[in-house]
Amino acid sequence: MEAAIRDAPFGQLVRYLTKNKYFKYPEEQPDFHLPDAWLHLLNESSASTIGDEKVSPQDTKESSEPLSRTSTQTSLTATDIRLQLEEQHEIEKTKSIPITPKKTKDGAILVDWYYTDDSENPHNWTNRKRALIATIICLYTFVVYTTSAIYTSSLEGVMKEFGVDTLIATLGLSLYVLGYGIGPLVFSPLSEIPVIGRNPVYIITMFLFVIISIPTALVKNFAGLLVLRFLQGFFGSPCLASGGASIQDMYSLMSLPYAMMAWVSAAYCGPALGPLLSGFAVPVKGWRWSLYESIWASAPVLILMFVFLPETSTATILLRRAARLRKIHNNSRFMSQSEIDQKNMRVSAIAVDALIKPLEITIKDPAVLFVQIYTAIIYGIYYSFFEVFPLVYPVDYGMNLGQIGLVFLCIMVSCIVGIALYVAYIHYWMNPRIRRYGFGAQESRLLPALPASFGPTIGLFLFAWTARSSIHWIAPTIGITIYGATVFIVMQCIFVYIPLSYPQYAASLFAANDFFRSALACGSVLFAHPLFGNLGVARGVSLLGGLSVIGIIGIWLLFFFGSKLRALSKFAISEEDSD
Repeated sequence: MEAAIRDAPFGQLVRYLTKNKYFKYPEEQPDFHLPDAWLHLLNESSASTIGDEKVSPQDTKESSEPLSRTSTQTSLTATDIRLQLEEQHEIEKTKSIPITPKKTKDGAILVDWYYTDDSENPHNWTNRKRALIATIICLYTFVVYTTSAIYTSSLEGVMKEFGVDTLIATLGLSLYVLGYGIGPLVFSPLSEIPVIGRNPVYIITMFLFVIISIPTALVKNFAGLLVLRFLQGFFGSPCLASGGASIQDMYSLMSLPYAMMAWVSAAYCGPALGPLLSGFAVPVKGWRWSLYESIWASAPVLILMFVFLPETSTATILLRRAARLRKIHNNSRFMSQSEIDQKNMRVSAIAVDALIKPLEITIKDPAVLFVQIYTAIIYGIYYSFFEVFPLVYPVDYGMNLGQIGLVFLCIMVSCIVGIALYVAYIHYWMNPRIRRYGFGAQESRLLPALPASFGPTIGLFLFAWTARSSIHWIAPTIGITIYGATVFIVMQCIFVYIPLSYPQYAASLFAANDFFRSALACGSVLFAHPLFGNLGVARGVSLLGGLSVIGIIGIWLLFFFGSKLRALSKFAISEEDSD
């Protein structure tokens, strides 16, 4: 726990104010000694080489441990190799084996982990510590997503106070969604820059989110409300993309689906539970009450992040370790891999590269582009579907605003059902098969989505033709549950598939994905009202059901042709060449 606090913003602030007197790192302890292999390199002349072999900066990307990790068959895929290394690491980390660092041709010592069980390595953190960090990230994600939909209970009050119609009042929701779609395009690539890391982006933007939430609840004019809602979404956005990358930083390939499930659940349930949290209070306390609730929810999460959320990016952790070693030993030869890679690049060039990278990957990799468009369609239907609930349950079943919020609980039920099915698949089929045959193509992670892709269409059509006063309300609610459970499985598969394409750019890829789906969701919130107003509930939801057929076709095509699409990627080819 002390290490988590030390690496969190609170601990870093204490270190700065006390000049590193408290919360010391291992190399700052008086009884710490560098492993012998490190001392041997340090005592060599800067012009010497390791044996007779010169090691280039490119060579230093390979594992420097005197173990059998790199002795893999050349026929294996990169993911299979990574899986073997992780499985070997799970065995080795129970032993304290020194890791021999590499040295570049110009004499720099490449800073790495000291031992196989190095406690600073996120993959070596205790399950308790990783669970704490994952929980904070999930709470962070849940609060940001909940704040988007919590506004829907206030629509009637906004219309009365500012004299606007339903479509205009809905801009308070759609602009928030647009804000959290645009934000990750800026913030997530910044978190990929080692000299910055993930934590500064998280803390600064979440602080601004909480601060902006205060005038949002107090604003006296409609234009100001819209601007503030957009800024809320914009500054709350980093977790919606980088959150998945942070979880990937800590968990191995075998454990990643389980950890990602929690994050996807937080993102998935947030928009659904927002109306429930404000549905009973708003009619009694007024429309501003829902916006007050977002302050009460986000402020404690900010405090948790400030005190307990450490840096998870390996590149950033090693960069900071290198800086400490240079200071302690008064020797500039200690360098991290990221410093070597970027030493000839200006800060502006590094930032531009980070900002352009997700768009470059999306454009040059057909499989990634396909996933982005496909996810956008799923998300657009998801948000449009929620807009029909107030048109059905109060009108046909006489429910009040709070009771409508309770209907959204079936989304949580569907999420639990989806989790149970997906966990059973991973535990009893996928992981045993991977251990026996290897990882294989990453499209295998899409297998559960193949049958699940039919569920949204079934659920939407069931809702469309049973949502009437002559049929009990449980029938359309079952349709919602079927829709929700199967969409969850599809989204879970996609969110595991995305970072496997280019793990080093996971946050950037999630950012591009978040932009695509949020942009369409923003529009879908606005066109949902005219859609259901002109076509009616039955035909309007049936239209969404028809559009969801695109998802069936899309996921099957991606499963069978994804590897061929990735082979067409110019970016992937350039990556292979560069290796």
